[in-house]
Amino acid sequence: MADRIVVTSQKGGVGKTTVALNLAPALARRGMRTALVDLDPQGAIALSLAKGDTEWRGVADVLVQQLAVRDVLVRTKEPGLAILPRGRLDPTDVREFERGVAEAGVLDRVLAELDRDFDVVLVDTPSGLGAIPRAALAACGWALAIEKAEALSLRSISQILRVIEHVKGDENPGLELLGILPTMVELSKEFSQAAMVTLWSGFAGVLDATIPRSDVFGRASHLGLPLAYVGGKVPPELRRFDALAGEIEGLLRDRRGRKAEDEQPRREFV
Repeated sequence: MADRIVVTSQKGGVGKTTVALNLAPALARRGMRTALVDLDPQGAIALSLAKGDTEWRGVADVLVQQLAVRDVLVRTKEPGLAILPRGRLDPTDVREFERGVAEAGVLDRVLAELDRDFDVVLVDTPSGLGAIPRAALAACGWALAIEKAEALSLRSISQILRVIEHVKGDENPGLELLGILPTMVELSKEFSQAAMVTLWSGFAGVLDATIPRSDVFGRASHLGLPLAYVGGKVPPELRRFDALAGEIEGLLRDRRGRKAEDEQPRREFV
C-alpha cells in the first residue's frame, strides 16, 4: 500500500498548494512513484499549472460519472509522477463535491486505486477544518501540517493538531503527524524569527526543512510550472524541496519500521 500523505493547514495563504506541487516532483526525483491528488474544490493544482476549470477530468468525474481513476490520471514529464486533478466542477456544485468526497468510504476507495501503482500518494486539500480535510485525514496514514512563520498562523496551530488527534482517536487509528513544515520563513525579520522560535520550542514534530518566502514562487506560478521546470539558474528554493523530500523519505522509512516493531502476530499459547 502506498504511503498516503495529507497536505493540510487550518489557515489559508500559507503556501500549502505550492508545497504539494513542488514536493511531489522532488519525491519522484528520489525514485518514489508519486501521485499528486487535488481535493481542493477550487482546483488549486490545475490553476497553479495554468489549466482551465474544464481542461482536466479528475476526482469530480470519478465521483459523478463513475470513471476509473486510471482513466483520468494526468501523466507528467517527470518520470514516476502523475496528477489526479480535481476534475470538471461547476462552482455552483462545490457543496455536492464536498459531500461526495466526505461520504464514508468514498475517498478511501478512490485512493485505493492508486495504491498499487504508486509509492506515495500526496493529497492537497482545501485549507481549514471542514469536510474534505477531515475525509482526507480519515483515509490517509500521514498528515503534513503546513504552518506560515507568522504569529497569526501559530495562534491557531492547535486547531489542526486537535483535528488530527480527534480523527486518529475516532476514525483512523493509523493516522500519524508526519511533521510540521514552516513556510514563508524570513529569518531576516524579527517577527519571523520569533515565530520560528515558538515553533521549535513549543511543538514536537517540526521538520528540519523550511520553505522561505521568495519571489521565485510567484514567477513559477506565472509560468504555470513547478520550480524544477522553470528555466534559468537553479534557484536555492528548489534545493529546499529536495531536502524536504529526503527528510520525508527518511521519516516514512523510520516510522514504518517503528510501527512494524510495535506489532506482533497472533500465536497459540497452549
